[in-house]
Amino acid sequence: MKLHLWKSSLLIITALIFSIFLSCTEDSVTEPGDAEGTILIRLTDAPFPIDLIDEANVIITKIEIRRATEDAGRPFITLSEDTVKFNLLELQNDVTEDLVEIDIPIGSYNLVRLYVSEANILLKDGSEFVMKVPSGAQTGIKIFIEPAIEVVGGLTSELLLDFDVSKSFVVQGNPNTPAGINGFIFTPVIRAVNMSTAGRITGVVTDNASTVLENAAVWVEQDSVVSTTFTGTNGYYALIGVLTGNYSVYTTKADHDTVSASGLEVVAGNETQQDFELTPKQ
Repeated sequence: MKLHLWKSSLLIITALIFSIFLSCTEDSVTEPGDAEGTILIRLTDAPFPIDLIDEANVIITKIEIRRATEDAGRPFITLSEDTVKFNLLELQNDVTEDLVEIDIPIGSYNLVRLYVSEANILLKDGSEFVMKVPSGAQTGIKIFIEPAIEVVGGLTSELLLDFDVSKSFVVQGNPNTPAGINGFIFTPVIRAVNMSTAGRITGVVTDNASTVLENAAVWVEQDSVVSTTFTGTNGYYALIGVLTGNYSVYTTKADHDTVSASGLEVVAGNETQQDFELTPKQ
């Protein structure tokens, strides 16, 4: 998860991709005379597909970015040490949240390190499950940027972190049985997208009576699933942060057939539109 619930893709908040970082020396100081450009990091979510869940929150305490070429063994720059909390379920279908916008030395950057101190799930019945993330708070979670993002003087370079909630919060128990959900395991999965090399796919899903369909699953594939999302109340979907290339897009909903469109071309900075009509199963 490309401020952008049954899955998907948050572009946000994702998606969430990763392994735990080894500790590295920080470099939060810009040397006098260094040329600078601006980096903007946004958060989005590839939405959570469990109807019983009201909130999926993460608390982020620190953000760092790594130079693609090491600088005397000090490749990391601290971008933020503010503690912020996000409900990732609010980040879907074009909705994003700005994490940080800051000037840093120009150059190439290929990895973000995200420090997450806590994650929690709030069910619609009021039950809450809190998950501590000791390693994520101490050494951070690494998110590779492929291709690397270039920070250029006088311009803003945009990076999207797509947090896949459905993969990051692993349900313990069976919500379809009387015992229900008895917990969650937090295994963050995040996709980092250089937005200068990405576009988006948008559209509306209806049935064969032209009625818009809410909560229809939509996903994009290129050899494997790249990003997923679900339609909103107006049948609209948006898959943001899709790298330039040709893709197939699929959509389905309970009691409906699966429909696909292949050969969709995504161009950096552009929007590719693809509407779908689903036929109810007989």
